[in-house]
Amino acid sequence: MADMGAEVLFIAGFGPIDHDIAESRKLYADSLGISFKEDAGGLSVYRRSSRRKAFALWPLSHAAQSCFGTDSWPEKIPIPQAWLEFEVENVEKATAGLESRGHRMLIKNKKEPWGQTVSRFLSPEGLLVAVTFIPSMREQKP
Repeated sequence: MADMGAEVLFIAGFGPIDHDIAESRKLYADSLGISFKEDAGGLSVYRRSSRRKAFALWPLSHAAQSCFGTDSWPEKIPIPQAWLEFEVENVEKATAGLESRGHRMLIKNKKEPWGQTVSRFLSPEGLLVAVTFIPSMREQKP
């Protein structure tokens, strides 16, 4: 994406889009031993590494809410199996570059209450992909 004026800096997060959070917790928490912590809004179940990148179980209803403002995923759009977020320097430039290459954005340059700016689209593999700027991931610790 460097030629689009918005180089990918790092992977901000990844995880399954969840149809049954209880079953997913059995696999990831009980079987694999990953400890999770609910986020402040109770929307997703996050496990953050020491570098504060995220692995999260994201309920489908919350992904739908983020993209469409409703708890239901639209019938005419394929249901994603996982989410993947790429941190970029400039979300607007990255979004414009992706659109110029034919990618249809589900949301564009959305400002979330917690400070994240995000654009989302579906990849050919069925992933809900985002280009994002998350200020808290950029803050330097002393």
